[in-house]
Amino acid sequence: MSNTSVQQIEDVVIKFAGDSGDGMQLTGTQFSNNTALIGNDLSTFPDFPAEIRAPQGTLAGVSGFQLHFSSNRIFTPGDACDVLVAMNAAALKANLKSLKKGGIIIANTDGFDAKNLRLANYPDGVNPLEDGSLQSYQLHTMDVTKMTREALKESSMGMKEKDRAKNMFVLGFLYWLYDRNMESTENFLNEKFGKKPDILDSNLKVLHAGYNFAETVEAFSTRFRVEKARMEPGTYRSITGNTALAYGLIAASQKASLPLFLGTYPITPASDILHELSRYKNFGIRTFQAEDEIAGITSAIGASYGGHMGVTTTSGPGMALKGEAMGLAVMLEIPLLIINIQRGGPSTGLPTKTEQSDLLQAYYGRNGECPMPIVSASTPSDCFSAVFEAFRISIAHMTPVILLSDGYIANGAEPWRFPQSKDLPAIPVTFKKGLEDHEEQFLPYHRDENLVRPWAVPGTPGLEHRIGGLEKQNITGNVSYDPENHELMVRIRQEKVDKIADHIPPQTIELGPEKGKVLVLGWGSTYGAIKSAVLELLAEGHEVAHAHIRYLRPFPKNLAEILHSYDKVLIPEINNGQLIKIIREQFLIDAVGYNKIMGVPITKGELVIKIKEMLQ
Repeated sequence: MSNTSVQQIEDVVIKFAGDSGDGMQLTGTQFSNNTALIGNDLSTFPDFPAEIRAPQGTLAGVSGFQLHFSSNRIFTPGDACDVLVAMNAAALKANLKSLKKGGIIIANTDGFDAKNLRLANYPDGVNPLEDGSLQSYQLHTMDVTKMTREALKESSMGMKEKDRAKNMFVLGFLYWLYDRNMESTENFLNEKFGKKPDILDSNLKVLHAGYNFAETVEAFSTRFRVEKARMEPGTYRSITGNTALAYGLIAASQKASLPLFLGTYPITPASDILHELSRYKNFGIRTFQAEDEIAGITSAIGASYGGHMGVTTTSGPGMALKGEAMGLAVMLEIPLLIINIQRGGPSTGLPTKTEQSDLLQAYYGRNGECPMPIVSASTPSDCFSAVFEAFRISIAHMTPVILLSDGYIANGAEPWRFPQSKDLPAIPVTFKKGLEDHEEQFLPYHRDENLVRPWAVPGTPGLEHRIGGLEKQNITGNVSYDPENHELMVRIRQEKVDKIADHIPPQTIELGPEKGKVLVLGWGSTYGAIKSAVLELLAEGHEVAHAHIRYLRPFPKNLAEILHSYDKVLIPEINNGQLIKIIREQFLIDAVGYNKIMGVPITKGELVIKIKEMLQ
């Protein structure tokens, strides 16, 4: 065993990268779960190809998983990596630009043979591991494939099956390097492969082989340790955005004592919500995988009409297909949740890359005057409370609601201090049970002070009423082609959505002074980058503040006052400028945009530079 010292460090960013068949997502997830269990704060960013099996060894086929963990609070997966694990030449080429100078490269030499170098578009005869081009980094090479096969030389499995375990070698190596025990991954493997002893044995053997190799290799004389983060006491777990969203739907369903029905069609990156909810039939959750997007939303509308809570999940292309049915739900004025996990567009665009480019679609992307409330989630764990709130608004105001998340939030993970059921508020639900003494007939569009119509379940005696997409006569709900009635109904439906502003919390300042030079206004997944940048600038003494909007339609009633309290307003978005158009139009603020449309998140460093420009 080599004599090694253990060095305390505060902060590490690791990028696992390899071919899409190398198991980098699993490796990253296991290291993340282990990190959460020892109490570090963490943030992750999985990044994978759109193809189910992208061309092996090519740049297009690189799959990556970035993990930032720290003994301090962190809010992003990190701007640049300290460690890059490159399983092949393409992985190195695709990710080298994001590695800090002096950073560690752990390279699998088997992935740098002549074939892999050619597939990664290196010139003939050029091998970056041997030509001195990586002198400014700490390069460590190992033949992971060879050592994996060596560890499994007694196994009767075929070579292809043996090679599948090589990601476990890398994971074992990194557990040693960061002074971890491997119990969490051993438990995971036992649970996953308990009924397949050959596969279980091979993965465990290779995991330990990687750990033992690190312990004996001369090149590493130092191990690293990141202490527990100083976080609010409580029980935490690592959670992704889509899982938190599924749990939020279950919690809201329980707190409303209302059965939940998910009618949906699989689409990246929203499909995980269907997979997760389908496991919870014990909570009265019904999941239906429809034949297409239109059937998904219309089945959910049917469920809501029948007295359940209808939910449909999708991404941008599915939102386009669901547009007409959303208009039907607005006309019917029934509860419905439309959950859009945004991705790069237009059309099928960039299916596995993140974007915030469906906000204007959520606002205006339906025929006619078709207003709907819009709620946005900011981080993976925030998906729980955001969808809980969207559910509440939909029930309380008898309206379909759009919830916006995106691929970055959906697939990213962070520690979540989960709430106790007793701490969650009840969601009141009122069904009309029958005619009151003073009523001669049921008037389905007779409204309360918030312009909310009653929810009547079909089959309730005396409450028969007409439904459909044709314009309704005010109060009676009969079909009406009267022009004055149509204008009245359009204005009522808009006013009903506007009145929701009376029932949502005021906008708060996340960080910084209540008046100052620059307000950075964000929504959705820009939260972490903005917060990190503003924290850094506040520490330097600048008059900068951060506000993040959850309620995008209607806006909180005090938003105008906040916007006018700063000399300048910066709105960073992962689109070509969408919220900024709405803010300029509604508040006549000459806001400045910062836009990035590359399928990846905005970084803290980019925002610090932009804000400093504005301060000057």
